[in-house]
Amino acid sequence: MNRLKVVFAEKNIQSKWVSEQLGVSRATVSKWVNNSSQPSLEMIGKLAKLLDVDYTELLKLDRKSDNN
Repeated sequence: MNRLKVVFAEKNIQSKWVSEQLGVSRATVSKWVNNSSQPSLEMIGKLAKLLDVDYTELLKLDRKSDNN
């Protein structure tokens, strides 16, 4: 879910705002952004709607991460 970090930066969105909008903790959003955990498919849909992006944008692989 490294794409979240990119989308947040592109749209100048803070994790705190996302957590408040989705009713989850900031720690949960932080884990998604840092790849410590992944959101459910339902939550990916909610994130996509909230961030005004297609859900496939959130599922794209970050090629740099694949090489780690």
